[in-house]
Amino acid sequence: MAFDRRTFIGTTAATGAAVALAGATSTPAAAAQQDAKKQGPRSYAFTVMGTTDLHGNVFNWDYFTDKEFDDKAHNDVGLAKISTLVDQVRAEKGRRNTLLIDAGDTIQGTQLSYYYAKVDPITARRGPVHPMAQAMNAIGYDAAALGNHEFNYGIPVLRKFEEQCDFPLLGANALDAKTLKPAFAPYSMHKLRTPCGRDVKVAVLGLTNPGIALWDKANVQGKMTFPGLEEQAAKYVPRLRSMGADVVIVSAHSGSSGTSSYGDQLPYIENAAALVAEQVPGIDAILVGHAHTEIPEYRVKNKATGKDVVLSEPLKWGQRLTLFDFELTWEKGRWSVAKVAAKVLNSNTVAEDAKITRLLADEHRKVVAYVNQVIGTSTQAMSSAEGPVKDVAIIDLINHVQAETVKAALAGTEWASLPVLSQASCFSRTAAIPAGQVTIRDAAGLYPFENTMEARLLTGAQLKDYLEYSARYFVRTAPGDAVDPAKLTNAEAIPDYNYDAVYGLSYDIDIAQPAGSRISGLSFGGKAVDPAAQFVLAVNNYRASGGGNFPHVPQAKQLWSNSDEIRNTIIQWVKAKGTIDPAQFASVDWRLTRAGVPVF
Repeated sequence: MAFDRRTFIGTTAATGAAVALAGATSTPAAAAQQDAKKQGPRSYAFTVMGTTDLHGNVFNWDYFTDKEFDDKAHNDVGLAKISTLVDQVRAEKGRRNTLLIDAGDTIQGTQLSYYYAKVDPITARRGPVHPMAQAMNAIGYDAAALGNHEFNYGIPVLRKFEEQCDFPLLGANALDAKTLKPAFAPYSMHKLRTPCGRDVKVAVLGLTNPGIALWDKANVQGKMTFPGLEEQAAKYVPRLRSMGADVVIVSAHSGSSGTSSYGDQLPYIENAAALVAEQVPGIDAILVGHAHTEIPEYRVKNKATGKDVVLSEPLKWGQRLTLFDFELTWEKGRWSVAKVAAKVLNSNTVAEDAKITRLLADEHRKVVAYVNQVIGTSTQAMSSAEGPVKDVAIIDLINHVQAETVKAALAGTEWASLPVLSQASCFSRTAAIPAGQVTIRDAAGLYPFENTMEARLLTGAQLKDYLEYSARYFVRTAPGDAVDPAKLTNAEAIPDYNYDAVYGLSYDIDIAQPAGSRISGLSFGGKAVDPAAQFVLAVNNYRASGGGNFPHVPQAKQLWSNSDEIRNTIIQWVKAKGTIDPAQFASVDWRLTRAGVPVF
């Protein structure tokens, strides 16, 4: 688990090349000092660029729709776009006056990244170089923090990716479980040559998400441990200052809201970036990741110093590039930060960098061919467009596959006679299964995350609590009020992936009632659910580990677990069946109501 000490101690930016000192003359020292006094304090400006949550996006391409990426806001994605923006900034500021860093979640999220982790894995003997490593090396990244999704494919894949990168992967709070020493480089130090005074030393401290211990328990338990961000920042920031850092930047794979999606499962905050800024003195700026939100500039006052710490989070997938612009002054033999400002650039304003698209053209073609393989047929078209507000066949398909898989796994065990239920969310409102031929990308598009499956034992009463919690997702709407499906969901900013429908039960969700009192008519097999009855719930590992903070499941007895991704299970199911026929698995088992009257 040891990290490369040469990387840890000696990492410097590519910008560290020598620059001729401006204004060097033969003037005697005394005269030079007089001139300096007349000129006042000398200054130096530099820019730190940042990305986060790239999630395997190199090209402006959606492998699930097999066409150029687009959304309602006409955002673009990918490192090829980011590369163009980076080149523009370097041309404007001077390459030697810039650094480029990332805040994690790099090697998971697209079929491109999946292919080189599972289909043609980088860990194979004489295996390929990961496309994200190739692209980031070509662009010239200086450092990157670890994200929680870096661990999805296991530590060997992450270590191979680390080996292939020309820059350090940082994680001050990713520790070896046995020695409690850093498993990765905690920080990197970069020197920027200035035309006056000594070099500016910029420290980049990397912090990752403590939720890894839950979300990727199967991959990290007994191998790594992940203490809180504030704790490790408080340990390292003073050390970096004592090592002569003039500027300290934190790259944190942690949102700024101060909340956790897994409740009290761990004693650490998931989205702790603002708390780090507030509680740990000596930080100048924080590149924020993980939350998939856009924050051009957010200032947090440090309690100890009263100084502002500037935070910025660029939008995910390479849709934005953050710029931290620093102004430093040289006084009394040292550099000090006079001003920091942040903003984001939109990648949809530029073309893809041809050097990046050429570099990875072969990898892209291989993945496009892979995802377009036909694996079966469907008797009818299915869409997830109404999945957030209606029980639709395409979500039933996910649940049916999960329930069948768990039933088969429990056959012959003491749990074989228990009814098997399943949970699933509408992960994408654009997922679709066409009538006729079905490809890998069609099936994989139902489940864009690398979640695996578990079976947990719950009671009827616990399932009722679970459904009540899930139903918070709907906006309270009185009987008689106008109904706009687009405005019924995402109450309290709850994302679609944190609303679960449970397959195998029948129930109504009364959206006229307050959250916590919405589930009625809960039944199984035509009979009211006995609160004491036992059920098996097929559930994804994110939910089972506490993701979304749903009640009971994380503490429930685990009856079975699987290391294969759920979307692979769906693909294999379609291959084995040959034909998808909704008549064999789809039914309307839950509905939205108001005072007993169906909304739709």
